[in-house]
Parts: sequence; structure tokens; C-alpha cells
Amino acid sequence: MTFHAHSSFAQWHSEGQHASYVRARKSSGGVLDLLEVARPAGDMSRPALPDIVLMEDMLGCSRVRGNLGGGRFDVRTGKGTLALAAPDFATTVINDESHRLRSLVFPLAQWQDVLDEAADGRFSLDTSFTYGLVLDSPSIRSALRNLWALCEDEGAPSRLLARAAGCEILAELCRLGGTPFAPARGGLAPWAERRCLELMHERFSEDISLDNLAAEARLSPYHFARMFKQSVGVPPRVYMTRLRVEKACELLEHTDLPVTQIALEVGYSSNQVLARVFVKLMRVSPSDYRRAVRDPVRSYTLR
Repeated sequence: MTFHAHSSFAQWHSEGQHASYVRARKSSGGVLDLLEVARPAGDMSRPALPDIVLMEDMLGCSRVRGNLGGGRFDVRTGKGTLALAAPDFATTVINDESHRLRSLVFPLAQWQDVLDEAADGRFSLDTSFTYGLVLDSPSIRSALRNLWALCEDEGAPSRLLARAAGCEILAELCRLGGTPFAPARGGLAPWAERRCLELMHERFSEDISLDNLAAEARLSPYHFARMFKQSVGVPPRVYMTRLRVEKACELLEHTDLPVTQIALEVGYSSNQVLARVFVKLMRVSPSDYRRAVRDPVRSYTLR
């Protein structure tokens, strides 16, 4: 059994001298952690931790050397360079320049079963990933960019978003490492689609997880996410967002509840979060939407 002085990568960065380097941290209840760290040049080695860590270099560096679990490396990195660090491995990394990294942290305890199921038992932590080498993956960079943007809009990522984004990124990392996830064929069975949509409508205000929905359909989270999109046309997270905004529209139109209360009713932490999501989908603020549907003649005249 491996002993860890720190329980996670996020904890290690948040304590002692490392805390001053953290510029942003988003956590989704133990499913994923996102950290942005700005550090001076020098040694950034760390002890063995029970996490798979994907790092994106936001600036680039003239020389980086060390070992992330796949053997010694000595490379020059560019802006957007990706690298993966192995779990339960004491990494060594020395940068010749100050640097800024965004890290996506997968707690192994949360993801081992997902990886095993999605790879149909062919997954191995030792051979399925490429640790330490520079990765060039536009799809992963795009997924990371979208994940950070959604976090900036909505705060900490929901468990639904975290699991779906994590599955997408790990699937690509496994493909690059030579152990692709088994493809999902076809959509959900009619009974599974019906039950999952019922559950989402019943619990739209909660932080329902992809695991909860997948369990209803008797599928792994990875296969469920792919098959849900085939059946419904959009990923589960997008469907849930549209459902929440639809419910917010109903409350804005038919009640006098303040926007702050409506935000809580539909599952958002504040009226600011609801406003950002609402404007993206409806192209108008919640307050302006309420005025428009309550007094459309006056709203049109004011334009």
C-alpha cells in the first residue's frame, strides 16, 4: 500500500510555500480538480500522489527536464504544450524559466473503474498512457479551454460536467497511448432514455452526476455519455443546462420571484451565474426577458 503524506495534488499545492503560487482552483466534489499555478524558475518536483495529472504550459519554457513517470526528459516547451504525470510517482521537474501551468487532476480512486470499464478491461496505468512526453492534441486543448470557460461562467464545475469532460479527455489520452476506449454503438434503449430524461426533469435543480444517470441506464459513464448524445442530440450537460434555463423562463414569466431566488430554484449558486448562462442561451438577461414577456408591446416600443 502506498503511503501519501498529502491526500491529493490539489492539497499539496494549497499548503505551505506552494499556496502562494496558486492563481485559481476549481473543484467538483472530488471528481476533478482544476488548478492554475504561476511559479518562478527552479525545482518544482513533488512527492508521489494518488492522482493522474494533465498539465498545460500556458507560456512555454526554453528548457524543462525531469521525470513524470515515463523516463527522463529534457525538452523545450511551447505555449499550449501538454504533458501527463503518473499517479503514485514522485515526479522531478526543473524549469529554467518562470512558468504558468494549468493542471487537470484526476483522483485515481474516482476514475479507476471508469477507465477499466471504458477500455473493456484492457486498461493499464503503466502502459495505457504516455507519461512525461510532450503531447500535441488540439482536441484535448479545446476540451480544457471549454472546461475552464464553463467554470468561469458557472463557478466550480458540476459533477455532470466534470465526469463528462474527464471521460472525453481520458479517452483521447488512452487513444494516444495505444489503448483506445471501446466505441459506444447506437443510442440508448428507449426505456433507458425515458428513465434518464425523467430523472433529469425531476432533479434538474440538483448537482446530479453522470454516474447517477449512467447507473439508471446500466452503463458505464463513458458509454452512457456517448449513447445519450446519439439518442438526444446533445450531451447530458447541455441538455441539463437547457432544461434549467427553460425552467427559469417559466418562473420569470409566471411568478414574481426575484432572480436570485429563481437561480437557486433551478440549481445555480447565484443570480450572476444564472445571468451568464441565460444570456448565452437566450441572448438577453433574465430581467430583460421578464420585462419582454410581461409587457411585449412596451418592450418593443423601447427598442
